[in-house]
Amino acid sequence: MSVPGTSTDAVRATAGRPSPRSRPAALVEAAFRALARLRHAPALHPQGLTCTGELEVVADRAGSWDVPWLETPRRLAVTVRLSRAGGLPRRLPDGLGLAVRVTDADGPGRTLDLLMTSSGRGRAGRHLPLPRADALRGPYSSLLPYRVAGRSRLLAAFPRRTRQAPVPGDPESMAAALAAGPLVYDLCAETGDRSWRRFAVLTVRAVLPVGQEDTADFDPYLNSVRAFTPGGALAATRRAAYRGSRTGRGGPREPRRG
Repeated sequence: MSVPGTSTDAVRATAGRPSPRSRPAALVEAAFRALARLRHAPALHPQGLTCTGELEVVADRAGSWDVPWLETPRRLAVTVRLSRAGGLPRRLPDGLGLAVRVTDADGPGRTLDLLMTSSGRGRAGRHLPLPRADALRGPYSSLLPYRVAGRSRLLAAFPRRTRQAPVPGDPESMAAALAAGPLVYDLCAETGDRSWRRFAVLTVRAVLPVGQEDTADFDPYLNSVRAFTPGGALAATRRAAYRGSRTGRGGPREPRRG
């Protein structure tokens, strides 16, 4: 028998309540869940295009990345989403998103999601989102570092200027650009001196007939591969945001992998 006021009663009374450390994440999850439910689309980047594409893993003279999925030069089929973060009118700059899903990056069923946002170019700017009117005007960044073979490395995508440029970042303009030809991006990771080294070339080819309600839930925490994972910075908060956006659209809290 326990006596009121003892530590046992305190534990029982607080069972099921989020700990103080988890409360910010719980609030983030609830906010993103409500926003996704309201928009019937991802909480952020609600407007976008789902596209077909391919990713070519490339080798260079710098040697191995010590990452299994980057060991062998090859071509992989990918699904790509090009999006606008705030859904602002097309004439206004907006945060532009580039999401890439490599279904069998590290073997059958081993999915890799890469999410990048339009950013600045400098050493500080590459960590900050930057609204942009032209989707091919500047780089896209993971904003926070990945752990690549145990090393902290930011990821970035650099669009190649094509005959379609400039390309406004709204879905209609992006679709028109893709109808005229593919869009190509060099995917890079930071090196020790904060310069960029290319690891793949992404080619976006055609728009798929996917509505906003059916857009895939990209999540780099659920879909990462060996020696190539998101870093720990803000991990709990970011996981909560992805989870809230997913459940707000009727998805499970933690989808089954593979």
